Amino acid sequence: MNRSACLIFNPVAGQGDPEVDLAAIRAILEPEMALDIYLTTEELGADKLAQEAVERGVETIIASGGDGTLSAAAVAVAGTDIPLGIISRGTANAFAVALGIPDTIDAACRTILQGVTRNVDVAYCNDLPMILLTGIGFEAETVERADREAKKRFGIMAYVLAGFQELRELESFDVEIETEDKIIKTSASAVTVANAAPPTSVLAQGPAGIIYDDGLLDLTIVAPNSKAGAIAATYHLFQSASSGNAAERDDIGYLRAKQFKITADPPQKVVIDGEVVGKTPVDIKCLPAALKIFVPSAPEEELVEKLEGLPNLTIELKEPAED
Repeated sequence: MNRSACLIFNPVAGQGDPEVDLAAIRAILEPEMALDIYLTTEELGADKLAQEAVERGVETIIASGGDGTLSAAAVAVAGTDIPLGIISRGTANAFAVALGIPDTIDAACRTILQGVTRNVDVAYCNDLPMILLTGIGFEAETVERADREAKKRFGIMAYVLAGFQELRELESFDVEIETEDKIIKTSASAVTVANAAPPTSVLAQGPAGIIYDDGLLDLTIVAPNSKAGAIAATYHLFQSASSGNAAERDDIGYLRAKQFKITADPPQKVVIDGEVVGKTPVDIKCLPAALKIFVPSAPEEELVEKLEGLPNLTIELKEPAED
């Protein structure tokens, strides 16, 4: 008997024909799975549909849509033993790219049918779920500029155009970052905390190897002293993501930790997985191995940290917490 699976399908995601996309998915999956199909609506999102599927006890949940749809479904499935399949049909497809999942319908479906499951981390930022990353400062402002209409018209270039517009108003802020064992104070234009991030999430690429199943979060600090410096730093991070080599500029810092408490002066806008949610301060914690997902294996990366060269930098070591 074929295993049962719930397919949560967002019909308004991406720029393709949803009827053609759904037919392609069904043609590949239905011979192997007893597939129940549910379409998202404005009133009934992927989170609610996935939660209902969890309560019904389905064997597999599959989400198809943009990053918002995929993240919402992932949050509902997290903490269960139900594997999640991902079929990306969005603008950026950051979720799939970050986890190494193919972003074509055919290959994504075959990953679900043939791929192994892997337990990956989930995080919470101010008690809000975070699958990919939290951006503070420049990234949050850029995401806010790239509205739905721009993404429909320009695709992923909407983020690039918004970023160039935001550079004209680039401002730095004082930031305090507290981990389990230290307190870091510096100045920055952007702080990004990533659980998983594709190379296109340039401001997350300080360590150039975001590991999504190590129980740690990756934080990148970008602290240029001019607009020209911001362009140079962004390009350097792009090269870091492309080459796999960690950033080496003085105005870029990075570290890994289980959790971060971040405050900024003045308070900065915060974006979680592409949605602006408020302003700092934020408290971000990693929940190791909370999500079982169909995803190709990822190579192990060396843990790294670099903070030297950041402006007005101070580091205060904390006493180890008592058990």
